[in-house]
Amino acid sequence: MTTIRQADFIQSIADALQHISYYHPLDYITALAQAYQLEQSPAAKDAIAQILTNSRMCAEGHRPICQDTGIVVVFLKVGMGVRWDASMSIQEMVDEGVRRAYLLPENVLRASIVADPAFARKNTKDNTPAVVHVEIVPGETVEVKLAAKGGGSENKSKFAMLNPSDSIVDWVLKTVPLMGAGWCPPGMLGIGIGGSAEKAMLMAKESLMEPIDMTQLKARGPASKLEELRIELCDKINALGIGAQGLGGLSTVLDVKIFDYPTHAASKPIAMIPNCAATRHAHFTLDGTGAARLPVPKLSDWPAVTWQPDAAAKRVDLDTLTPEVVATWRAGDRLLLSGKLLTGRDAAHKRIADLFASGQGLPPGVDFTNRVIYYVGPVDPVRDEAVGPAGPTTATRMDKFTEMMLAQTGLIAMIGKAERGPAGLEAIRKHRAAYLMAVGGAAYLVSKAIRASRVVAFEDLGMEAIYEFQVDEMPVTVAVDADGRNVHETGPREWQERIRGLPVLS
Repeated sequence: MTTIRQADFIQSIADALQHISYYHPLDYITALAQAYQLEQSPAAKDAIAQILTNSRMCAEGHRPICQDTGIVVVFLKVGMGVRWDASMSIQEMVDEGVRRAYLLPENVLRASIVADPAFARKNTKDNTPAVVHVEIVPGETVEVKLAAKGGGSENKSKFAMLNPSDSIVDWVLKTVPLMGAGWCPPGMLGIGIGGSAEKAMLMAKESLMEPIDMTQLKARGPASKLEELRIELCDKINALGIGAQGLGGLSTVLDVKIFDYPTHAASKPIAMIPNCAATRHAHFTLDGTGAARLPVPKLSDWPAVTWQPDAAAKRVDLDTLTPEVVATWRAGDRLLLSGKLLTGRDAAHKRIADLFASGQGLPPGVDFTNRVIYYVGPVDPVRDEAVGPAGPTTATRMDKFTEMMLAQTGLIAMIGKAERGPAGLEAIRKHRAAYLMAVGGAAYLVSKAIRASRVVAFEDLGMEAIYEFQVDEMPVTVAVDADGRNVHETGPREWQERIRGLPVLS
């Protein structure tokens, strides 16, 4: 009988979460490097270069790949011959490991979990509780699959109860474009087919723990109908032309994983969950000999890709920015921003809306006149950092507030990731503002452009407070210009047409 000590289990969870915060799985790096080499879209190639450069920087600096350090999801297979030397429950042990990992002073991770989700939504401050799934199996070991799942990709999860005769391929190809680019493609899609509603969702999530092996699968050929389906879906999704960050290009997915399970004769449940550019998961087995040790990758495992700003990028002084300058920008322009900008995301926008509704106006010290807002919730700084990793959050969540911000505050431009929705686009066109896109999945790289940071309002909101950043040549792309031209519409449309003409994909 194997004895698993409480201390070893907790330490293994904590160590694994730290490990995956700054080390990408090497299968992801290999697949993304291959996508970079094959990519023909300049915008997509630039975005992938930023993600690869960011990944290597994080491996070197032991800092988070993304500012969103995720909700912790753990799948456990506990052998029936295991004896626990523990006074805590499995949930309590996992949560203690999460707590230690996220509060580690050398590499503080962002606490994103809020309790009372329907009402107060108060941050738990240590990223607990985790979501834990336990299966009791034969054996004398504890197998652990652990992930830190970002909110941007999790929010794009899809589920349907198809009729038995409905086409899985048709549903996937109809649904993927509805996900937009907030999940930071290129990444992996996990699909669960069958079982019951909750079983399909669980299979889709667990399938994301599998290694990326689409290149190897195509080389050896499919050995089952599910493998044939994986290849068909991967090729047809990429033929949509969505591309990296939704800018249009050859690679939207690096792999498609499918788990299935017997289901009711009247049902065909299907779930689809994406993994983002911050693909973070680890697998280990405890056998009673101590805490787990995860393999440390070599920096030579990363491709020799170092992102550099576009030589044609326009340099912008944020401190003298005017609506007239914003009106000269064109969708697709690369910009390098220097000067002061303000931040704000969901909670800050909601509080501003409440202040205006009550007649109070903006809080003291906050002035958006002729300024730019960055949709971000940064990681706390360590050592000599001005701020921790500080990549963009999904912009569509701020669409409901965009008309208010542009009409009542003097704001003239916004920075986020992925596309804008109809309400956001209409407000941008109406007020001749601009929406700028930073690359999701390049948070540490972006943070190196931030020279100073201070909280100016709503300090109680933690990472969702309003900060003022002093930035130096922060790279962004004009995604929507003052005339309403939108790269997230034109880019995928252009590349879908181009891909149709490529012999290997036609």
